[in-house]
Amino acid sequence: MTKKKHIYDENNRLSYTLHGDYYLPDLAVNEEEPTYGKYGMLRKQFLKVHRPARYQYLLMTGELTAHLNRVDQEAREQVKTLVKQMVKKQGVEQLKMQDLMKWVGLMNNIKACAEEIVLQELVYM
Repeated sequence: MTKKKHIYDENNRLSYTLHGDYYLPDLAVNEEEPTYGKYGMLRKQFLKVHRPARYQYLLMTGELTAHLNRVDQEAREQVKTLVKQMVKKQGVEQLKMQDLMKWVGLMNNIKACAEEIVLQELVYM
């Protein structure tokens, strides 16, 4: 008896193709590849843990990746803007030529502060 090349399972609504002795599911790759970065990943984890209903809704409607990309883009832009504003306000730029190590430390602190603000206002809400 020969096996059918293609079968369809009504229970899980997946089609299968015979490869050798085994039926493997015909899975399609989602065209919208996740391209989000650090802030998108943090947002995704936050939604999974603290807003599971919102996460499931975005996942089921196919809007999750677009949402995470949008949050990631907005967060990166806000961090960049805040860092520029803080550097200008604190007058850190002239320190670069005088004491490079102190400048690096201050810039790291400024970036950490800007990221904390963006995480609280955009990612973890």
